[in-house]
Amino acid sequence: MNLRSRRNLLVVAPILGIMCVMVGIVSYSPTLYRLFCAATGLGGTTQRVDSDSATVSNRTIEVRFDTTVAPGLPWRFEPVQREVTVHLGEQKLVYFTAESLGDQTIVGHAAFNVTPESTGLYFKKIQCFCFTEEKLEAHKKVDMPVVFFIDPALAQDRETREVHTITLSYTFFRSVKPDGADVKGLSRFSASSPPDPDHGRQLFAQRCAACHALSTNKTGPMLGGVFGRRAGTAPRYSYSPALAKARLDWSAANLDHWLADPRKFIAGARMPIRVLDAPSRKDIIAYLRKESTNRTP
Repeated sequence: MNLRSRRNLLVVAPILGIMCVMVGIVSYSPTLYRLFCAATGLGGTTQRVDSDSATVSNRTIEVRFDTTVAPGLPWRFEPVQREVTVHLGEQKLVYFTAESLGDQTIVGHAAFNVTPESTGLYFKKIQCFCFTEEKLEAHKKVDMPVVFFIDPALAQDRETREVHTITLSYTFFRSVKPDGADVKGLSRFSASSPPDPDHGRQLFAQRCAACHALSTNKTGPMLGGVFGRRAGTAPRYSYSPALAKARLDWSAANLDHWLADPRKFIAGARMPIRVLDAPSRKDIIAYLRKESTNRTP
């Protein structure tokens, strides 16, 4: 290679490298942008969390709900309640109704944001139909739960501390990935739908595993074999006096009451985490029942 060729190569190689980097950035820019918005709340993007560990504040805030359906999607979509008032840090369950007006099964996807946009960093969802692509059969109607809370840190941020009303907006579109791996059936929210222990295993990993395991005690007692077990009797775990003295067995009904509101079900219980939506409780209980059955000699 002569001197001129080497010089040309020294010029061309960096240019080609820069072009490759630019192509990569363009290719992944939608994903990178979504990740950036999720991390910062940019554009009113709300946050996804597994549980609510915030302390409830005396301050209240009004949350309003706005829904639209994009052209080409024959669904009716609206909130069951137009607005709710919540305390900062308070976990809240609300419902949205989706109804198919068409003659075929369609997969939809919900885009969302909150206004004022500066509150997106503090608006945190535990359960939402917007997390996945959602399939709705022809002429079916379902009520979809959303569980959220507003981080009390909102009151300390000078950009948001004077906010007293937040609007959560959704727009349902026809999905561009109707055959994707993350498509879920909205029929799972129906009261008549069978429990799904596999989904319960996923929920257990997301919402429970920080404090509980099946075979060992952690912050909470081991839960392997809990189904049918007397409350307060897991080996080598130090229970609260209230739970240690509770004279009940962990049946499906008792587990449902416990997960819905532990401190209401057993006064003096220490567990602060609640699972407000009934479909999630049903699936978690199905998973615990399956694990308990598998451990029976």
